[in-house]
Amino acid sequence: MTRAGAPFPVTVAAAFAAALSACVPVEVSSPRPQPAPIPAPPPVPVETPKSAAARAYFAQVQSALLSDGLLRTDGGGADAPYTSAMLADNFLRIALYDEYSRQSGGFVRAESRSILRRWEIPVRVELRFGASIAADRQATDRARVASYLARLSRITGHAISLVDRGGNFTVHVVSEDEREALGPVIAAGMPGLSGQDIADMTNMPQTTYCMVYALSKGNSGAYTRAIAVVRAEHPDLLRQSCFHEEIAQGLGLANDSPRARPSIFNDDEEFALLTTQDELMLKILYDSALRPGMTLPQAAPIVDILARRLMDGET
Repeated sequence: MTRAGAPFPVTVAAAFAAALSACVPVEVSSPRPQPAPIPAPPPVPVETPKSAAARAYFAQVQSALLSDGLLRTDGGGADAPYTSAMLADNFLRIALYDEYSRQSGGFVRAESRSILRRWEIPVRVELRFGASIAADRQATDRARVASYLARLSRITGHAISLVDRGGNFTVHVVSEDEREALGPVIAAGMPGLSGQDIADMTNMPQTTYCMVYALSKGNSGAYTRAIAVVRAEHPDLLRQSCFHEEIAQGLGLANDSPRARPSIFNDDEEFALLTTQDELMLKILYDSALRPGMTLPQAAPIVDILARRLMDGET
């Protein structure tokens, strides 16, 4: 689920030195070495009743989806074929239409034609974890996201990486209580968002698993900042699915289409992780033949050529 919006408009170190001098040597007995202190273990995060209820709910959601044969991780197979014409059509529907439109200070679900958008500057993804998330869970998420970003960079040919700080694409992984208190942080990091936009993120309904906003300056179509929220209560596969979809959507594939298969840009939840067709759509999006700000009539003939080349195995 992606929202695309409009623009958002010393350390000082001190050092000192000390000198000691002595004129009479003295013999000093060596002190008995003391054992190094044992560091205190990190505090164990305490789960609130609200967060525990959400965790139980989303565990049931994942179990139900898996039992229905959904949340596939195979990337698509012989049962989900697609042609170059389908690839081009899916790309145009996903990259040049918006799933949401801004009305009355916020976003409402209403598909509308848009322009081509992508990043022209390096994408620096910064993961920010709520205090409720255990250190081992954070380490696992960081490793998986770093690997995924490296894959996205190879696919697109664009600089995309994980950073510890100073990111322009911030992903908050937070519990229910932490997300509800995230408003001031979102407002500071994304001043182009309205109060309603922020409320949409902090008050996500249960039917929304995760969310991303990506902002560009004016009508340039060139993204400069993005922010995503992922529920900490998600079980493993739903959590990975959110990382895959929200980061990829934040790169410029902002819409969903019921016709796109195999694809994560489809609300049917059939596929959990980036598929083969999704990879091709990202290749098209970041091809040098396209540029941010293109309209559908401008981009369509180029996309048709690129789709045929990719399906024919050309690079």
